[in-house]
Amino acid sequence: MTLRYLRFPLLLALLAAALLPGCGRSGPAHLYQPRGPIVVKKTFQGTHPIEVVCTTGMVADLVRNVGGLHVKVVQIMEADVDPHLYKASPDDMIRMREADLVFYSGLHLEGKMADALESLARDQPVFAVAEYFPAEEIMPKEEQALDPHVWFDVALWNKARGVVEEVLCQFDPAHAADYRQRGAAYKAELDELHQYTRTQLATIPKKQRVMITAHDAFRYFGKAYDIEVRGIQGISTEAEANARDVNELVSYIADHAIKAVFVESSVSKKNINALVEGCLARGHKVVIGGELFSDAMGPAGTPEGTYVGMVRHNVDTIVAALK
Repeated sequence: MTLRYLRFPLLLALLAAALLPGCGRSGPAHLYQPRGPIVVKKTFQGTHPIEVVCTTGMVADLVRNVGGLHVKVVQIMEADVDPHLYKASPDDMIRMREADLVFYSGLHLEGKMADALESLARDQPVFAVAEYFPAEEIMPKEEQALDPHVWFDVALWNKARGVVEEVLCQFDPAHAADYRQRGAAYKAELDELHQYTRTQLATIPKKQRVMITAHDAFRYFGKAYDIEVRGIQGISTEAEANARDVNELVSYIADHAIKAVFVESSVSKKNINALVEGCLARGHKVVIGGELFSDAMGPAGTPEGTYVGMVRHNVDTIVAALK
């Protein structure tokens, strides 16, 4: 379907929703109710490959791994793009409206797109892969918001793989056996990655197992792999850090003799640089231990441009800096 076949009022409504501050279905943490069971209301009637639009690289990588040659994936947010701040363009909305399937992460990660995605879901198959997780597995943040960074617990993200697999099997039952086979193979790869992460991080002495980053994106990572994490900004980068936040972390780093802090590929480095300068003024030298991938993966065609490669890069960077 091309632009001339789109109903203009509907497109305007979707664009307006995309430009409004997102509220989404996730809402405050205490109101979260998981979606489910997974029900795809129609089956694929077109010619393969299935046209799939995904928001983030992490979600797109899931679909590519499970779907294989049966899917053609368009990823809206490229490397180094902050999904908290991303505003959908008119072209993005057209791509999603014309797609056979749309997958996004959910839990308000795509904050400025949340309402547009909800509107789109009324008319076509749109799935938030992280919103099928049980409530007890989703981390709240001060009861006011949900933490959407679920992919940093590899075992939890493996459940998102299961969501994608189930949707594809229902939508394209003729190739369900292929999706099941590919899904099982990718599950095994993620199981191995989960164990690798646990083993490597355990080599860091417990008292040194503290990572400081630009924003609070690694809470699932810390819980799953027994490492203390602290961020200057909150779970979303929409709110600016203030001087008090920076000064409190400076004091913490100096008092605990922390050796290294980390920048993030999709977040401004200015706050981390302020931490380094503040610690130096306190007589404590802390170095930047490397760049981590948090809300976005690396460029396509690089190891970090895949979910597995991104996680391995982060783990190896953290271990090298803190061990």
